[in-house]
Amino acid sequence: MPTSNYQQIPTILDIVTAIKPNKILDIGIGFGKYGFLLREYLELWDGREAYNDFKRQIDGIEIFPDYITSMHKYLYNTIYIGDAIEISSKLSCVYDIVLLIDCLEHFSHEDGMLLLSKLKNKTKNILVAVPKNMWWRKTLFKNEHEAHRFQWEKDHFVGYKDRFFVDTDRSLIILLGDDVKTIERYYRNQKITKIKSTIKAMLRKLRLIK
Repeated sequence: MPTSNYQQIPTILDIVTAIKPNKILDIGIGFGKYGFLLREYLELWDGREAYNDFKRQIDGIEIFPDYITSMHKYLYNTIYIGDAIEISSKLSCVYDIVLLIDCLEHFSHEDGMLLLSKLKNKTKNILVAVPKNMWWRKTLFKNEHEAHRFQWEKDHFVGYKDRFFVDTDRSLIILLGDDVKTIERYYRNQKITKIKSTIKAMLRKLRLIK
């Protein structure tokens, strides 16, 4: 669909904002949700004074031109219309992160692996989100590219040395690339903070601390 699972949004934003990318490529932009969210949380939260003086480069690829609206043209610097495999071969920019959010399941295994291989030299990081239990369909919104073609699992990414997995209720989220160690530290610190908070709450309940 030109939309994706809302429950994975906090995890995706946690990862992307922790990396703090300056150049982003969003593949399969659909409704444009991540263009919107990344403009908001990477741009408006950086202490600036100018409301719409965007500093970051956010580009997108969309194979179905009917999805593109004036909103997309405002949010994205450049929108490439066409097949992501073909377009990725021609990109001259090297991105800090490429997003494949609820997109890779629309590729066969062979084509998906081909796309990932082409993106290796075009970006420092690839962030993938795929449904854990994919339902099969052929088309939607008169768009044949909405067909689901392959159920991706963790084992399909074992060829990548630097990888980090986050399991949510409905999604498998995978980060591949240079900033895996940064995200591992981020989640480790989050876990430690949560444990400390839980312990403090227990001690307060037992009236051992104020």
